[in-house]
Amino acid sequence: MITGDSEVVARKVANKLGIDNVLYEVMPNEKSQKVLELQKQGKIVAMVGDGINDAPALASADISFAMGTGTDIAMETSDITLMNGNLNTLLNSINISEQTLKIIKQNLFWAFFYNIIAIPFAAFGYLNPMLAGFTMSFSSVSVVLNSLRLKRYKF
Repeated sequence: MITGDSEVVARKVANKLGIDNVLYEVMPNEKSQKVLELQKQGKIVAMVGDGINDAPALASADISFAMGTGTDIAMETSDITLMNGNLNTLLNSINISEQTLKIIKQNLFWAFFYNIIAIPFAAFGYLNPMLAGFTMSFSSVSVVLNSLRLKRYKF
């Protein structure tokens, strides 16, 4: 965790979040330097910020989140703007992203599965063209129905 806050505040927040490595009273230009150092070590860096001082580090990070209660420059610089000042929203956005990616992979698998099997069978005359068309339609319907499961996902 990198912050411009005092040591007392930084350690209190870090303890609540279970973060061991804490840098406090860091100047804005030093934040972006630290982000770049971590990236040079091969690490993927996520940055959360809300102020003008965070903008350079937000721009340098692999993915950046701005708090919706923050400054316009932080929101403009970040990749994602959370619509409130609650950090739980960040966890929710990460969870929904993971779930969305999982469903996209499932959709691709089933769409390819249907099409890889049905098209050659239809092309060589082993499958009635009407049944092949139904299979293609069912592929699309299954993708839509599978995607709709995201609506039931609880955060």
